[in-house]
Amino acid sequence: MKHFIKETDFKAHELPGLFALAQSLKKGRGRHTPPAIAGQTWALIFAKSSTRTRVSFEVGIHELGGNPLFLNKNDIQLGRGESVEDTARVLSRFVHGLIVRTFDHAEVERLAAAGSVPVINALTDFLHPCQIYTDVFTMAERWAKDSDMVGSLKGRKIAFLGDTACNMGNSWILGAAHFGMKLSLAGPADFAPGPEIDALLAKEGLPKNYQFTTDPMEAVRDADVVYTDVWVSMGKEEETKERLRVMAPYCVTAKVFAAAKPDALFMHCLPAHAGEEVEQAVLDNPRCIIFDEAENRLHMQKAIVAMLAQTVRS
Repeated sequence: MKHFIKETDFKAHELPGLFALAQSLKKGRGRHTPPAIAGQTWALIFAKSSTRTRVSFEVGIHELGGNPLFLNKNDIQLGRGESVEDTARVLSRFVHGLIVRTFDHAEVERLAAAGSVPVINALTDFLHPCQIYTDVFTMAERWAKDSDMVGSLKGRKIAFLGDTACNMGNSWILGAAHFGMKLSLAGPADFAPGPEIDALLAKEGLPKNYQFTTDPMEAVRDADVVYTDVWVSMGKEEETKERLRVMAPYCVTAKVFAAAKPDALFMHCLPAHAGEEVEQAVLDNPRCIIFDEAENRLHMQKAIVAMLAQTVRS
């Protein structure tokens, strides 16, 4: 049995097949025969609200021939004190996989350790691996000159601006190292990446191949992609005023975007707050590919579910 909790859970030799499957599912949407998870039920346990994650997983499971079962954390016994381990053991008797969107990363790890079905991390406060895989797939669609989508990523530079200590910052650190990409992070000094992500890099045997700077123009120099995320993540709302103040210099303005490569792409995992982390002019730029990126959540996550289901059957 295989889980997808962090970016490195699909090994390097598995990535070409995963990307090829996502590409095939996208091209043949609605014509995948036989359905990859026909007759299966996959439960979605959500402690955080969502648009793209919930809809893409529910639609994707349906299109793969399965039944999505949405479970708000507060509507099940987990929200009333039942242990994570008992929840995992019980649900494993009912469903074929768990997709979890929650705050505490350890909760997803505990569900995977105690249960007997695949677990997918649909976002925690520490990592967002489904988004990173979607993002690099979206880039590869534009860069791959042949069937080597994964190879087209190697050596490319990502510039991530803003809250570089958030889950997306952490996931880009791990993901860039895993895919052989370069990463430059720019944000306030107090929001630099924490020791936890460096420890995970070391544990996974990956190099610390990112740079952190407080200068956004330095970060975007020679970047192939300029990336940002909201400055106030769910659970941080009480810090809104201070975060908006200290992050203001890291807004992706038209001037900042112009300092990257002439053909650089702009990406954002959404929702975007125009006038905060990014200017509307950048969102309107033809090299902004945020909606292609959002659509690809569906196709990449379908591929992830199908691959994990295959490992269970075998």
